[in-house]
Amino acid sequence: MRKSEQYLKGVKVSLPVILGYLPVAIAFAVMASEVGFTPLEIIAMSTLVFAGASQIMAVGMIGTGASMLSVVVATFVLNLRHFIMGSYIMKRLGKTKTVHKITTAHGITDEAFAIISATPDHICTVPYLFGIITVTYGSWVVGTAIGAFVSVLIPAVVSDALGIALFALFISLLVPGIKKSWRLIVLVCFTALLNTVLTWLLPDNASSWAIIISCIVGALVGVFFVRDEEVAQ
Repeated sequence: MRKSEQYLKGVKVSLPVILGYLPVAIAFAVMASEVGFTPLEIIAMSTLVFAGASQIMAVGMIGTGASMLSVVVATFVLNLRHFIMGSYIMKRLGKTKTVHKITTAHGITDEAFAIISATPDHICTVPYLFGIITVTYGSWVVGTAIGAFVSVLIPAVVSDALGIALFALFISLLVPGIKKSWRLIVLVCFTALLNTVLTWLLPDNASSWAIIISCIVGALVGVFFVRDEEVAQ
């Protein structure tokens, strides 16, 4: 199969992702606009960062007055999964030029990882991955641009409703995993409860650290509490 055909195959298989990316990207842009970001800053953030969950969380934390250090640490913790996803994808690609690894690494998302994981080895190539990234990255940036420029035209009731995008996005990341194991359900509930308690206990100027501490503690507990075979099912 020629490289152009591999690329187009990657584009075709990832087209359904657009239906999920566009509304969430628009919601992110609207939320960022309400916090005080300019359209240029909003688009630049999606272009340079390209991490939906982290972007939405960062904007939410900035909106509550969190320090830049806590925002950076929180997004770093949330994105630690990319080390695992990136390592897996690079292994699937086999011998690949460093420039290709660097380029494709920026475009690795949960959706791209899911598509690659379900792809047979003989189809899993660099052009194929570039095709996937073209769709995912393009739809996210375009959706962000749309939201950034039309946010002033969106009625307040619609703007408020878009706030659930954050919860919907995190739930979509959680559901596939917790369906496999009751231990994961317990772990998620424990982490959420810990975050709630810490938010109450910590002073207002340090409350943004609640999510960071709860995520780290939850991850450490999960190492000993969740069984590998349950996650791998």
